Amino acid sequence: MKFVIFAAFLVFLTGLSKMHSGTYVGPPSDHFDGTLFYNPQPFPERHFFSFLWMRLTKDWAEWPEHVETIEGPKPPSRIVRGIRYSVINHASVLIQTPELNILTDPIWSERCSPFTWIGPKRVVNPGLRFEDLPPIDVVLISHNHYDSMDIPTLERLQDRFNPIFFTGLGNKDFLNYMGIQNVQELDWWDVVELKGSVLHFVPAVHFSGRGFFDRNHTLWGGFVVDSKAGRIYFSGDSGYSDLFKRIGAHFTDFTLAFLPIGAYEPREFMGPVHMNPSEAVKVHQEIHARKSVGVHFGTFHLTAEDIDAPKRDLREALDRAQIAHDKFVVPEFGAGYCEGC
Repeated sequence: MKFVIFAAFLVFLTGLSKMHSGTYVGPPSDHFDGTLFYNPQPFPERHFFSFLWMRLTKDWAEWPEHVETIEGPKPPSRIVRGIRYSVINHASVLIQTPELNILTDPIWSERCSPFTWIGPKRVVNPGLRFEDLPPIDVVLISHNHYDSMDIPTLERLQDRFNPIFFTGLGNKDFLNYMGIQNVQELDWWDVVELKGSVLHFVPAVHFSGRGFFDRNHTLWGGFVVDSKAGRIYFSGDSGYSDLFKRIGAHFTDFTLAFLPIGAYEPREFMGPVHMNPSEAVKVHQEIHARKSVGVHFGTFHLTAEDIDAPKRDLREALDRAQIAHDKFVVPEFGAGYCEGC
């Protein structure tokens, strides 16, 4: 009953807020109809009330209120060779190359929500203290959902580091409105040169929206970073589709891939927009990744599976595919790992 009351109140408040969350004006394309963005392989839309119905009628596994973790060591300010990474948790990853320090979908807030008092609350602390971050050059924002575009965290990053923020079409307007500057919008397959590296914005199967009136007004996607130390892929949130074969054919080889393995049950609801571990293993194979790293799990209780299911299901999927577990790893939050360092 408490959930129903809170959810109804959330609906009321969100409806009243009429959130200014960005829009895009431009010519139609194969993923933009002139007003809204869409996936090349359409799927039935799921809105808040269908999510609420699913939440009330499906069994959800219990999660602990809090899991004690040890914060990772302070990363080096810069590295001179290889690729170093720390999965902070959820989809927030610090990636360091000799050219750049990069953060993906950063969130240090307690909740991924428009409110500080209600909404999914983290069950583990960030794996790195914000104060221990090295100088951040680039922030990659895959889409505008609250767990990927966390405004309080972006404000802190701007105040401390003044990085370049890269995101999909339509999001610059909203970020500027919220006081975030130095934002560059990208369309799928756009390419940007950065201090000796090359950044690509690539397709994903997902959706956007921060309120009731802005569904798919802005673009979602993933990122590929071509650095001198290797090619890195951060997929962002995505359901599984044939687009990964296209990405694999276009780039042919990845040194590291960061792929989501959580928030996938129940499949009839989440399947179109969040891949499960078995599908993540297929993506690992189809993009020809030398090593993949699981992200987007074990932090916020967003869907029905239990907190340990992503790790367990990934191990089973790797065994079925006869892939060694060190080729697709589940990281310790905050730990520093190196490829070629």
